[in-house]
Amino acid sequence: MPAREQGDDDAMSPEKGKGQDDAALADDWAAALEEQKESDTPPQTSPGGAVHEFGAGAPQPMTPEDFTDNQTPPSDNVNLNMILDVPVTISMEIGRARIPIRNLLQLNQGSVVELDRLAGAPLDVLVNGTLIAHGEVVVVNEKFGIRLTDVISPSERVRKLK
Repeated sequence: MPAREQGDDDAMSPEKGKGQDDAALADDWAAALEEQKESDTPPQTSPGGAVHEFGAGAPQPMTPEDFTDNQTPPSDNVNLNMILDVPVTISMEIGRARIPIRNLLQLNQGSVVELDRLAGAPLDVLVNGTLIAHGEVVVVNEKFGIRLTDVISPSERVRKLK
């Protein structure tokens, strides 16, 4: 057990007043904080202004430049089997029209809605609302189908998202 100093005995004795106990405790805290300040080293700064603290496991601040060298994994490492059973919605769009609600409410059987496409123009093929191809209508075994005439490249699809 460490030896106690003279001041510690005075602070612990019951005959001293409470004011003296508080003062001794405050002095002990002040001494401990001063000792801690003396043992701490100030953080080092690099020429770029980044702060570097020394010590095991000390967190290092990051700058936006730290994220620029990140590379995506090569595409041959991607396991596509995980997404092959995910359902998507594929739709074909002949054309569009924008009409006021007043005209929409007046539509009935036999009404004609003029679309924004010319007759014979290719249809848009959309997957989950994203254009992936153009095509033309065909009939196969008495059912409608689409023959793809132009498939949008993945790089062009990404460029259209921006």
